[in-house]
Amino acid sequence: MPYYSLKQVNDILSGTLYGEKNGPIHYLLTDSRGVAYPEVSLFFAIKGARHDGHRFIPELYQLGLRYFVVQYLPEAIQQLPEATFIKVNDVLQALQQLAAANREVFTGPVIAITGSNGKTVVKEWIYQAIHQDQQVIRSPKSFNSQIGVPLSLWQLDPQHSIAIIEAGISQPGEMQKLERIIRPDIGIFTNLGEPHQENFQDYEQKCREKLLLFQHCKQIIYCIDQPIVDEILTSSQYNNIEKFTWSVCRPATLFISSTDKVDNQTVIHTIYQEKELEFSIPFQDEASFENAIHLISLMFLLKYSPDIIAERLKTLTPVAMRLETKQGIHNCTIINDAYNSDMGSLTIALDYLYHQQQHEHKTVILSDILQSGKNGDVLYKEVSSLLQRKKIHKFIGIGPDLTKHKAFFPINSNFYTSTSDFINHFLKENFNDETILLKGSRSFEFERILKVLEEKVHETVLEINMNAMIHNLNYFKSKLKPETKLVAMVKAFSYGSGSFEIANLLQFQRVDYLAVAFADEGVLLRDSGITMPIMVMNPETTSFEQIISYQLEPEIYSFRVLLQFSKVLETLGETDYPVHIKIDSGMHRLGFVESEIDNLINTLQNQSSVQVKSVFSHLAGGDDEVFDDFTHEQVSLFDKISTKIIQSFPQKIIRHILNSAGIERFPEYQFDMVRLGIGLYGISAVNQSFVQEVSTLKTVILQIKNIAVNETVGYSRKFKANTPTKIGILPIGYADGLHRILGNGRGKVLVKNQLVSIIGNICMDMSMIDLTGINVSEGDEVVVFGQGYPILEISKLMNTIPYEVLTSISQRVKRVYYQE
Repeated sequence: MPYYSLKQVNDILSGTLYGEKNGPIHYLLTDSRGVAYPEVSLFFAIKGARHDGHRFIPELYQLGLRYFVVQYLPEAIQQLPEATFIKVNDVLQALQQLAAANREVFTGPVIAITGSNGKTVVKEWIYQAIHQDQQVIRSPKSFNSQIGVPLSLWQLDPQHSIAIIEAGISQPGEMQKLERIIRPDIGIFTNLGEPHQENFQDYEQKCREKLLLFQHCKQIIYCIDQPIVDEILTSSQYNNIEKFTWSVCRPATLFISSTDKVDNQTVIHTIYQEKELEFSIPFQDEASFENAIHLISLMFLLKYSPDIIAERLKTLTPVAMRLETKQGIHNCTIINDAYNSDMGSLTIALDYLYHQQQHEHKTVILSDILQSGKNGDVLYKEVSSLLQRKKIHKFIGIGPDLTKHKAFFPINSNFYTSTSDFINHFLKENFNDETILLKGSRSFEFERILKVLEEKVHETVLEINMNAMIHNLNYFKSKLKPETKLVAMVKAFSYGSGSFEIANLLQFQRVDYLAVAFADEGVLLRDSGITMPIMVMNPETTSFEQIISYQLEPEIYSFRVLLQFSKVLETLGETDYPVHIKIDSGMHRLGFVESEIDNLINTLQNQSSVQVKSVFSHLAGGDDEVFDDFTHEQVSLFDKISTKIIQSFPQKIIRHILNSAGIERFPEYQFDMVRLGIGLYGISAVNQSFVQEVSTLKTVILQIKNIAVNETVGYSRKFKANTPTKIGILPIGYADGLHRILGNGRGKVLVKNQLVSIIGNICMDMSMIDLTGINVSEGDEVVVFGQGYPILEISKLMNTIPYEVLTSISQRVKRVYYQE
């Protein structure tokens, strides 16, 4: 990391300095949840539309951090006597300004990559291909945003000889800011596609915005088969830039004459500088082909010989784009990030581990860190310090280098010279009730360790895309006023998606409340380390003591519940316990009706055991314009009743009535808080393209067989083959949540990007599909719903709603959580 004094930083930012400390700055922070080295870190209190980093300054001060970049000084500055502040007009701009200054002193070439898809893979493959010859610094993971890019550039150090920076934008005007701080020497434009198109007028506008990154480049690599890209880059604006082009259909710097797919490889025949050259990559998909051509083009620009390029291409390995969370043996949770290992990605993975609250004990299994460019003593002292700061309870090091440097680690650490050595000595009883991070370089084959640690369940899995959930959360937040609070619904096993895993993400994202249906759901969340407020929407009288013991907040919907809960509180000596009053505004489920409100207010005023925290109601038809008149009537009645209640008490009482559909369709009725449910999981009442699929139900083909004409399939012989038919048997049935109504040709699944019919009756544990005419193998993946086949399609076929589909997925189906 670079070294600057605080006064040097202030000079760069032209800020106003408050405080006298002038310590060294090695680390930049924009997230208060990622503190590792507080004494040498500088926190940028970024202020956005719905967040303000200034709120977390006291919390960071308590953690030992003393240096802050702010737009305004904290009100309680006298309580922070050792803090030093740099006051600027715009904190985000200041962050970018400091990164730009660090970029200016870097003398090696900077390669910048942008485009709609493939940026991270191209970046990682460049690293894989050239790190033997260069001291490479690259953006960690997908750090390509207005914040991620400056944090990446801050890593630039004199020891590095080349930098690879990834840059992405989601709206006009962003790339100009990134270009000013990256100032790339070589540019790579991967492709032009759909992502973030909603924020641009058309593809041409988006392309022009992205290409602004390269306006001062010396060289640029791109495919001329993309007409919009080629037209813009051949215009006068880019005349002074040397262009390295490639094509599969017309003359270019690198012409791909043909490709052959054999033995899980793609053989690429090219013509470069009038020479015919052949390269092979260990992949057959089109995306990998395109990414490899960008790599080949860059290596030619960097003067690598064809022989070395061919050699390096053969060693390319898949890039793990996601960090997976899985259920392990003996109630363990496994975080699998076992495809690369460097200090940047290790820090990110440890941050993720640190914020997993489901287990008190945390374990790290780490391989040797290869090609770090650092002396082993320096490197592993740094690793050990980072592990201690992140409060890791158990460390297992795998590899000769780690074993050699084991003296730098706590005495209770364990070391093995290889993955095989670890597996040979593996004892299941040594792992219980802990969260385990697997972090290894590809060559160590940590997938073998995952197999012995992972709980063995059947091959049907529900994948939960945490990035999509964060996207959906932010989409609905964008509809809210800055002061509007948000309740996230995690009842019914988080709509089938999981419990503490989802709650932990939402707690990390700082939503204001969680809501569950029953007390036992809230108890599970508390036992899993969830500390934020939790509402219980359907409290049962038998659970009152449990509710109080676990500091859950019940919905009160009747006098019976109010009186019984008050009695339990009085017995336990509790006063002013927070409760949430449910109003029946027309749904006619639970709740107080208008004629009961005066009596309710009187009852509440004449007791001290409970205190009203919120008043709320529920819309009966907020998702359908047919019921809009009734919705307005409901809101009017709720407003009248809730106003009467809040005027009767001195404390601030929160009001809320909107659900997911209401947030989108009736923003004028936000009151003080809203409740986000199905929208969080990827269903929109306004435009489905605004949200992202969160859940993908997958299985595999267990067996393939051919049946003759007139043979039948399944119970009751419901399917009869009229022609020779190839069928596949899947390990999923109605006990997993695949409803019987989808059998006999009604339902479909996705195989090799083709929809095929479910045939015969669906069994309890299995189902059969028609694979006639499709080239598939046993073990191939099948998508029941999700990525490529939306859940809305299957819910329509079932004549139901997505809620029922999601909540029907059995808990015996393994949930796998992943985050890019």
